[in-house]
Amino acid sequence: MPLSHLSRKAQPPGFSQSEFRAALGMFATGVTIVTARNAAGEPVGLTANSFNSVSLDPPLVLWSLARSAASMPAFSAGSHYAINILSADQQALAQRFASKGVDRFADLAFIDGTGGAPLLTGAAAWFECFNRSRYDEGDHVIFVGEVERCSHRSGASPLLFHGGKFYAEHAL
Repeated sequence: MPLSHLSRKAQPPGFSQSEFRAALGMFATGVTIVTARNAAGEPVGLTANSFNSVSLDPPLVLWSLARSAASMPAFSAGSHYAINILSADQQALAQRFASKGVDRFADLAFIDGTGGAPLLTGAAAWFECFNRSRYDEGDHVIFVGEVERCSHRSGASPLLFHGGKFYAEHAL
C-alpha cells in the first residue's frame, strides 16, 4: 500500500465539542484515580477514565491529562505514579477526586506504593508505574507508564462510566 496518505492532513471537524463529547460518552469505561507525590512530597491525584493497556512485554499502560490541570507539574516531573482502578462502591471517591477546591486526601485510607504514589484502600486494582514517556497531543498530555507492580482484589466489581453517569453494576 502506498504511503501517499501520510502527506495528507486531517479535514477540519464537522461537529462541535459538545457533539464530540456526547459521542465519546457512548464508550463505557472504567474509572481510575491516578495518584503521585508532588515536589514537596504531598499526595496529588485526579479522577481519570482515559486509561488503557499498551503492551504486555514490557508491561505498559497509558492515561491522559489536560495540559491545564493543576497537577500537571507533579505528574510531569515525578518518576512514579499509581493508577487505582475504582471498585463499584467508590463513586463518591471518584466524584471527590474530580472536584476542584477540596482536600482530596482528607480522611482517605491509602498506603504508599514502592515508588511513593498513594495506593487507595478498596480499589479493585492498582498499577504502580514508572513515568516512562509523555506525548503532547491536542490539549492533553499522554502518559505512558511502565508497570513495576500491580495487584487486584479477586471478585471486585469495577465502577463504570457511560453517557455522563456512573454505574456500579455491569447493566448498561
